[in-house]
Amino acid sequence: MKPVFHRQIGFGWLVAFLVILGSISGMCVISEAVSAQTHDVSVSEASRDIYYQTSGNPTGPSAEDIQAEYPRYSLIDNRVLVWLVTQQHTYFGGFVLALPLFSLLLEFLGLSRRDPHVSQRYDSLARDILRVALLSLSITAVLGSVMLVLFISLYPGFMTYMGSTFKSMMPLYATIFLGESSLLVLYYYSWHRMVSPARKWVHMALGLMANAMGVVLLLLANGWASFMMAPAGVDGDGRFLGNMWNLLHSPLWNPLNAHRFLADIMSGGAVVVAYAAYRFFIARSDRERAYYDWVGYVFIVVVVCALLPMPFAGYWLMRSVFEFRQQMGITMMGGLLSWLFVVQAITVGVLFLGINYYMWQSMGRIPGGERFQPYFKGIVYALMICFFVWFTPHTIAMSPSEMKAMGAAQHPVIGQFGVMSAKNGAINVMICLTALSYLLCQRANRVVTVSWARAGNTLIAVLFILGIVNIIWLAIYGFYIPANTRVGLSVPQGATTATVLLGGLFVNWLMIRGAQMRGVIQWGKISMRGMVVLFGVAAAFTWVMGLMGYIRSAGRLGWHVNELVPDLSPWAFTPSIQFAAKMVTVNMMLFWASVFVMFWLAGRVQRPVEDHDAAFVGEPPIGQVYSREESI
Repeated sequence: MKPVFHRQIGFGWLVAFLVILGSISGMCVISEAVSAQTHDVSVSEASRDIYYQTSGNPTGPSAEDIQAEYPRYSLIDNRVLVWLVTQQHTYFGGFVLALPLFSLLLEFLGLSRRDPHVSQRYDSLARDILRVALLSLSITAVLGSVMLVLFISLYPGFMTYMGSTFKSMMPLYATIFLGESSLLVLYYYSWHRMVSPARKWVHMALGLMANAMGVVLLLLANGWASFMMAPAGVDGDGRFLGNMWNLLHSPLWNPLNAHRFLADIMSGGAVVVAYAAYRFFIARSDRERAYYDWVGYVFIVVVVCALLPMPFAGYWLMRSVFEFRQQMGITMMGGLLSWLFVVQAITVGVLFLGINYYMWQSMGRIPGGERFQPYFKGIVYALMICFFVWFTPHTIAMSPSEMKAMGAAQHPVIGQFGVMSAKNGAINVMICLTALSYLLCQRANRVVTVSWARAGNTLIAVLFILGIVNIIWLAIYGFYIPANTRVGLSVPQGATTATVLLGGLFVNWLMIRGAQMRGVIQWGKISMRGMVVLFGVAAAFTWVMGLMGYIRSAGRLGWHVNELVPDLSPWAFTPSIQFAAKMVTVNMMLFWASVFVMFWLAGRVQRPVEDHDAAFVGEPPIGQVYSREESI
């Protein structure tokens, strides 16, 4: 690695360190100011938790004591500015959370491989990813500090209440962030100092501790977000009752943790996928193209692994919303924000179609993959049918006069479609078909030689057919039962999908062990269309992530903290779907512009790679193309 890159990382870490120290100092000032403003509450005054109904002694100010102050500055829309900075911080925060986890997993894969070339390939890729994570760390810290300043300056009343309620958690958050940053720097710079197998396990322990701290940061941040939607740990007046676990463990905390963790994994993987496609297009040699083709394949698999359980995590979150406040759930899925879910459904459908299209194009570099081309066409047609079912709305957008002419809010024809059991059935079938696509990719250049090959193929076929038939039958059955019973059908549908997914892939893995190879994978021979679609998939991931973040936040309507702290600012109205879509798009474009600047900087510090005489075929011998110090 060039010394200039070390200086860039060192400067970025210094900036991040100073910013974090400033954040801790700012939080301490907030806590002191809040303590000076709050009045002492008698210990004998007991109250009950607004959610858990446990008793406790209230401390701190009530929601009614908070002054509704909203400073206004010319040419500044407070909410738009906070929206932009908060979303960018969320994007980069998920990026920093995901990349060290990828690095740790890849290092483990390299350490567990017996082939030294394969081991070196995974180890080099792990370090390259960690390098990008360190570059993003300082951006995340700066954005977090800017976000804190904006909240204090533009929403002082809201920040006073949150600071008084979570005053013991905010310094903890900054301290853990500092610890994670220190461990990540140590993890990166000790990479080549711990190369022996025994030291490698110690080195991985550093990465494990850094990732554990990153997960704790996510849990703390989710505690604040879930409290704003579904408060707990406070009484009816919003006063903290002294139980930190109840305050953190609000009704939506666990499902939000699962949902945002998977979203961060997908977001981080999408950025790596886009980086691989970017470097593939600007590569000057076949070996370079082969390497980044392989990187793109590895991380699209990672993204798919996080995408497949995402619908279940989303269902868990929305079910928890309905259980907490049915009106909030209706507002989000059947009322004011329902059409945003239609837009989200279209985007998710595009993701599944794009991923399957990429796997179809991947067959071009696999010897023997052409025999599965007809199957992929059938899979794409089936995916399109599921896609139409998935985004078909239960109601249509209409004017009051049109509604009056129809005599009801539901169209006599459209109203028969779009029920939740049908949508759940469609997305579960799409997951099963995506798993089938991956299964075909695994078999493309292999000839199964196990003695029970015919029985195994029959078992896989029966498993997929019966599973899909059961999912479709449950979806149809949902039209004939009440809505409150229909919601429960998602459980057997999800269980069926999990059985098909895990069972089919496990049986296929047993069958291809020791299979004869038709030829090695020709990395770098994928079509340009296959790599272009990776950009589209990556952009769609970040767009839908921003959209769902807006839907979750907008579900509070006119409240900073639901039913406790009202939003009395001039920007408290719910924006139109058009405006929300524009804001999500601007946030996505701003994020990718920043990411591509990082790509460009990474390319400037890379030494040109010498192309060797032999053309790149088979598994990429990365160690012959990039030195351990200079691969990006």
